[in-house]
Amino acid sequence: MPLSEGLSAQTTRTFTRADIEALQRLTGAPDSGASVPEALINGMFSYLLGVDLPGQGTNYLKQETEFLADAPLDAPVTATVEITRLRPDKHLVDLATTCRTQDGKLVARGRALVLARDVAGAFT
Repeated sequence: MPLSEGLSAQTTRTFTRADIEALQRLTGAPDSGASVPEALINGMFSYLLGVDLPGQGTNYLKQETEFLADAPLDAPVTATVEITRLRPDKHLVDLATTCRTQDGKLVARGRALVLARDVAGAFT
C-alpha cells in the first residue's frame, strides 16, 4: 500500500517489572519505580516505524517526544504513529507520535522524521 497523509499504525503493550529489570541489565538505567521508563515508550515508536509504518528499510532521522504523564506498569499503553507529511522528492516522511493509557490519558506526544527510500512502493 502506498504511503499517504493520515495513514497510521498502532501497537499496544503491557510492560511489567521484568521489562524494567531487563532494561536495567542492558543499559544500566535507574529503576523507574511504578511507571514505564521513557526509553520503552520511545521503543514502541521505533518498533512501529521499522515494522509497520513506513516499515522495513526505514531510517530514523529524528525523534522529539514530550512526556506528559507516567505510564503505569502492568497496564496497557498504546503507541500510535500517523503520517502528517510526505516529501517524495527527498524520500522523507513526517509522523506524529502519541502514546495513551487504556483510559485514553495522553502519556507522550511528539514527532518523528524518517527516510523511507528503501520502502518498496512508498512513493508511487
